[in-house]
Amino acid sequence: MDALHAKYPFFEGARDAVAGASASLPELVAADAPAVERARERVERALLEGTVEPEAGEFGGSAVDVDARAELLSYPIARILVSLLDSEPAIEKYTAAEAATALDRLRADFERDDGLRSTPTPTVDLDDVLAEFDLDDVVRAEPARGSRDPSHYWIAVGPYLRLSSPSWGDSWRLVNRALADGAVRVSREELLEALGAAIEARVREGLPFELAADEGIAAELESRVAELKRLLSERTYAGPIDVVAPELFPPCMENLIGKAERGVELSGPESFALMAFLVGIGMSPDEVVAFCADTSLDAEGIRYQTEYLADDRGTQYPPPTCETLANYGICHNEENHMRVAADPLSYYETRVAETDDGDIVDWREEHGEAPAGTRSADGRPSDGERPSDGERPADREEPVEK
Repeated sequence: MDALHAKYPFFEGARDAVAGASASLPELVAADAPAVERARERVERALLEGTVEPEAGEFGGSAVDVDARAELLSYPIARILVSLLDSEPAIEKYTAAEAATALDRLRADFERDDGLRSTPTPTVDLDDVLAEFDLDDVVRAEPARGSRDPSHYWIAVGPYLRLSSPSWGDSWRLVNRALADGAVRVSREELLEALGAAIEARVREGLPFELAADEGIAAELESRVAELKRLLSERTYAGPIDVVAPELFPPCMENLIGKAERGVELSGPESFALMAFLVGIGMSPDEVVAFCADTSLDAEGIRYQTEYLADDRGTQYPPPTCETLANYGICHNEENHMRVAADPLSYYETRVAETDDGDIVDWREEHGEAPAGTRSADGRPSDGERPSDGERPADREEPVEK
């Protein structure tokens, strides 16, 4: 089985490889083949960490011949799993993570010097990817001087509008771009971002599948789906409390912070629970990085996960409930606090509301991290401190206004 198909399972050639595989997906699921567990991991890491790379490390290496089959077949099974979650936010998170991982792999491929660096898996070049998405006739390189690779490209207006979004910022608006002969000038990195949008759109095609939950492959995957649902614990909440008072944090969050301050590496579920809580109380990625500066948590990892959790697409997940955290050994129901609230955010909100405003000192104000504006007694931001829902950037589904 071609390792390139496993690396980029959304390529047309990979779809053909799956269709021609010796074992059908129902047979693989019924036999609990390695691809099934890899598919579960693929979805879990997509939803919690924004990547589908294996936990053991980047796909590739000396064991690639052994791993390629499970890696490729895990992709269609992962699509079934995320469909069975019956959640539009889960689908959006999953497709974004598949695209982000693929884009990282493409960047690595493009940066490799042929003949100078051996690679354990086949690589693709930019022309291959443009052809894959039928963009080879609408994208042309700008001649470069004294450089091996072009730094800028020209992409036809139609594909440019289709693959970009107003939410990407003013620099992407057509009125702010160089335009000539029906084409828009973009940098190499901007072209890669547009390719990321094309990948995400292809991964999104056909999701969710219509599957009966009590029969066939859906029934075989029931335990995997239940595991993912317990971890995610999807629910809604009123919005950021936007006051950072560590002395009022729920015991489970205090324990996780203490563990990280002792230099102990947090597990995936532990890190997700802590980051989701800090984002949920209104902390920005920069503030979370500063808050966790003297812990085992990596600044780059914090920023990536908090930006992922705090996105403006309406798809972020709140921290899991206390019951789910207990299942992962994170919550121990200290002082019977589950009687106060069923989840960390509600517990914290209750404690903030019960504490006199004059007794609450925001951690950000003490450390020069507080945003402009004041907070009311219940911890909500004052006018002008945060944009209203109506001012949030439009997502990719809305009409393009360039």
